[in-house]
Amino acid sequence: MGWKDVLISSVTTIMKAIEIIDAGSLQIALVVDDSNRLIGTVSDGDVRRAILKGIDLGGPVSSIMSTTPTVASCHESREAILAKMKNKQLRQIPLVDQNGCVVGLDAWDELISIQERDNIVVLMAGGLGSRLGELTKDCPKPLLRVGNKPVLETVLENCKEYAFKRFYISVNYKADMVKEYFGDGSRWGVEIKYIEEKKRLGTAGALGLLPEALTLPALVMNADVLTKVNLKHLMEFHAEHKSIATMCVREYEFQVPFGVVQLDSHRLKNILEKPVHQFFVNAGIYVLNPEAVSIVPNDDYYDMPSLFDELLRRGMETAAFPIHEYWLDIGRKDDLERANGEYAGVFS
Repeated sequence: MGWKDVLISSVTTIMKAIEIIDAGSLQIALVVDDSNRLIGTVSDGDVRRAILKGIDLGGPVSSIMSTTPTVASCHESREAILAKMKNKQLRQIPLVDQNGCVVGLDAWDELISIQERDNIVVLMAGGLGSRLGELTKDCPKPLLRVGNKPVLETVLENCKEYAFKRFYISVNYKADMVKEYFGDGSRWGVEIKYIEEKKRLGTAGALGLLPEALTLPALVMNADVLTKVNLKHLMEFHAEHKSIATMCVREYEFQVPFGVVQLDSHRLKNILEKPVHQFFVNAGIYVLNPEAVSIVPNDDYYDMPSLFDELLRRGMETAAFPIHEYWLDIGRKDDLERANGEYAGVFS
């Protein structure tokens, strides 16, 4: 039973809440409104106190729920969440986004017993960073500092937080600088090896140079993406949907700066004033099964969209994992400035 299975409404009966709590190991039910906003929690203790008071178990959970539960932001680190749970003596804590909507549920036992993952992580760090102009003339983009450290170091540490320990970093532009800084990874308690691109191989081509045959899904990330996406949830989503390849996507809004005219032949039908269009865009984070990686050609230019196009052509199962957490692609100077302004509030 996952966290979505313990979501209930305020009119759910106490008896039904008891069944949900007893059916799983989480020992809690989360009460949400129609927009999935958290409005309360019901624990095993709440139920037992209700029984002792003789409250009708056919009544709504709203009569016994805690309306001021302790929650954690989906942006908080594992260490911060553990500290909050320890301070409050909690065994579970709901995760919410900026709107107060439930996006997960962390359990103390799971957080303290995270097993090291044998999946490899491939960090794509070979790009030129040409859109950043003079900033990357003497420094590769992955080593540009955001906050108090190189952007790639933050990416690495975020992966380590989710128990990934085996890394490949693909390098090309100023590769020696990246290799000198990160070395073999021992400074971070991980193992780092390098994929050296002798020529530009695109956003997926480096996968064709992996020196080992994969037996588990690989996490692949662009090295210039700063994000607090929950990688545990991503890996679980990939497995749950039996996907060969999963692409993380981010919602993107674009407002047309003019009134859009709708026509029927020469007739004016309607005018939409500065409409907003919403799209899902590629977020530069992927989970790929060995079958997907095997499609990438050896030492040839190959982009990630081409890989997904080929998977779709072959009728293989692919999935999209929507990111609601912090995400920023550092492609331009203003992105770098924004990242430096937001870093302390998100990653510290």
